[in-house]
Amino acid sequence: MAWQQSAVIHWLFHEGRLTADPRVFVENLGRRLVEAGAPLWRLRIGCRTIHPQIAAWSLVWATDTPQVTDRIAGHGYKDNDTYIGSPMQHVVETETLFRRRLENLEEDRDHRLLFELAADGATDYLALPLIFSDRTVGTMIVASQAEAGFDDADVAAFEGLVPFVAPIFEVLAARKLARTLLDTYVGPRTGERVLSGQIKRGDGEIIHAAIWFSDLRDFTPLTESLEPQDLLAMLNAYFEAVAAAVTARGGEILRFIGDAMLIVFPVGSDGSQEDACTAAVEAARDAVNALAALNMRRKRSGQPEIRFGVGLHLGEVIYGNVGAPDRLDFTVMGPAVNRTARLEGLTKTLGYGLILSDEFAVRLDEETESLGFHALKGVADEQEVFALGELR
Repeated sequence: MAWQQSAVIHWLFHEGRLTADPRVFVENLGRRLVEAGAPLWRLRIGCRTIHPQIAAWSLVWATDTPQVTDRIAGHGYKDNDTYIGSPMQHVVETETLFRRRLENLEEDRDHRLLFELAADGATDYLALPLIFSDRTVGTMIVASQAEAGFDDADVAAFEGLVPFVAPIFEVLAARKLARTLLDTYVGPRTGERVLSGQIKRGDGEIIHAAIWFSDLRDFTPLTESLEPQDLLAMLNAYFEAVAAAVTARGGEILRFIGDAMLIVFPVGSDGSQEDACTAAVEAARDAVNALAALNMRRKRSGQPEIRFGVGLHLGEVIYGNVGAPDRLDFTVMGPAVNRTARLEGLTKTLGYGLILSDEFAVRLDEETESLGFHALKGVADEQEVFALGELR
């Protein structure tokens, strides 16, 4: 062998397979290959995913930029020139390797990726298929800057390494995908708890937080008048604008309930209720401004405006795992949740876009306007509620 393949395989079996972070795995594999004598400059390992936003994902390590970087391709990447005619397309669709010396490249034959690598000083390029257990195909790509590039023994050694790399990277990719899918569908708080083992009925916690409940105005008439795709597009635009505003201020979406959103701004470890309430109000301002800009574009195109109301309260919620033995869900319960939803309901009758509870309003360092005492369904006594004038 041109380099010590056995030393790399030994590392894969004894240390590499125990690596939890795929970035660390790719970096250490690259270093081990160089230490074993492989004429390696750059290593890239990747695969397709079933993520709703990411179609393919890969990690890149190079000797001159040792920090591993992510490369992400969105859905539809197979229809663009970056993929069409590329070595990666060849590997994925034929399940065979692609090899090309990077000298004397031809414009009408070689993909532009190869020209870019050659411009960076690469002399040789080898892409190999990683066949996973479900028969999907990932890729392991190596490039050299050595004057002689790879010889036949190098290529054979890399080919012999692939069956050992594939199952390890498949597990690492599956773990990463599980985490990202959980974060996408149930949120990072729930995802972290599921992955840490809080999966039994009754597992849960109490969260002390500023609580946000919002929903769309006139949603029922809109469901009758809009085509399904237009309705979904409007919902997604609303959710996207609100999500961007609240996450930037430290909020976390706990539930989508039809057209409604339940969000918390947890009270920090220092117990600062004022900070949590201020963050929630600033997020509401950001969301209102974002939707105002969006509504100008929607109006010009003849689409209905997106209007919404927000109730804000400070209190405790029970966030726990409930359901049937074979069908569980993390949900949010408690009197504070009901009260926040009732506050949002008042925005429709009182004509304000944002209504605050007394517990919330007193913790703001800005002037609020009392809207008087009002009955809230499920709450014994009438409650004084407040507004911020510019968010009417």
